[in-house]
Amino acid sequence: MSADSISSYNGALDAQRAAICEKLRKNIDAALPQATSKLWHAIPVWLVGENVVVGYTARKTGVMLMFWNGQHFDEPELEASGSFHMAQIAYEDAAQIDEQKLAGWLAKAGTSIWDMVGERNAAVAARKAKVKAKVKAKVKVKSKVKVKPKPKPKSKAKTKVMKRPKAKKRAKPK
Repeated sequence: MSADSISSYNGALDAQRAAICEKLRKNIDAALPQATSKLWHAIPVWLVGENVVVGYTARKTGVMLMFWNGQHFDEPELEASGSFHMAQIAYEDAAQIDEQKLAGWLAKAGTSIWDMVGERNAAVAARKAKVKAKVKAKVKVKSKVKVKPKPKPKSKAKTKVMKRPKAKKRAKPK
């Protein structure tokens, strides 16, 4: 599936960008035989284990080659990208690709792997623990609050009703 989908990706490009992608793909496959390839977020990537290590994407004027842990390679040609560990280099022509440098970067990509999956799993676990702690704290607070029992209704006091004095009978006229 992955080889066909990457071939389809490359085949959908114009001749110049397709040539760059095919040259990159050939070098990546040769340098990272242990990696698996696939389309991920609509771009070709190579994974070592569960972690993405390298990929490329076609741009308007060329192709961007990306290394997910590239900022740790200490390579001046690779430009830092994003807030994580990614670094990249742009190619506008297949002739620009220095296969020796590329082989060195790919060797680093295969061994200097950013554990993206491990970090994500740790972050998810930390978030779950935080939510669980909040729920636990709310339950604890609720249990500490003493609910006052409703007061018993006061019994109605009997009020003394005063009787009205009886009206005097009037004498009937005779």
